[in-house]
Amino acid sequence: MTSNRLRHRAGILSCVALLMASSPALTGCAYFVTPVTAQRGYIVNETDLEKIKIGQTSQEQVQEYMGSPSTVSTINNETWYYITSKTETYLFYPPEEVDRTVIAVYFNKQNVVDDIAYFGLEDGEVINIQTRTTPTRGKELTILGQLFSNLGRFNKKPEANKAVPQPGGHQ
Repeated sequence: MTSNRLRHRAGILSCVALLMASSPALTGCAYFVTPVTAQRGYIVNETDLEKIKIGQTSQEQVQEYMGSPSTVSTINNETWYYITSKTETYLFYPPEEVDRTVIAVYFNKQNVVDDIAYFGLEDGEVINIQTRTTPTRGKELTILGQLFSNLGRFNKKPEANKAVPQPGGHQ
């Protein structure tokens, strides 16, 4: 009887010891994993930004100093945007944007720099570009509605001994 108890306790202790020994291996990945960092878009160079003077620098000079913009305003080419985005990816999770910098260079009618603005990730706003939706035909059923929608909908077969009316015929 005592040997059974000892074996049982030894089995429990060995399981606990095995769990304790393997726990750092199982959880260690979460503590020591460094994210994969990716930077996309325009890379800001402070010396190039310092060359741009409000009221003095032309569009051609801005393009010479900073290169082509990431995007341009659609109305009269009056604003150029230089966009930088930094993302981090942990293990198998989708990338998460951790930093964004938008430099907006505004031009006046004479194509000279009128103003420069800086925007960060906190200034961003999620907008829904497609606000209208077109409804589809019919009704949307759940999976259970689809399964049970045909219950009771069946055509009875005509009985063999009953006469089936024929077109153009008399009974």
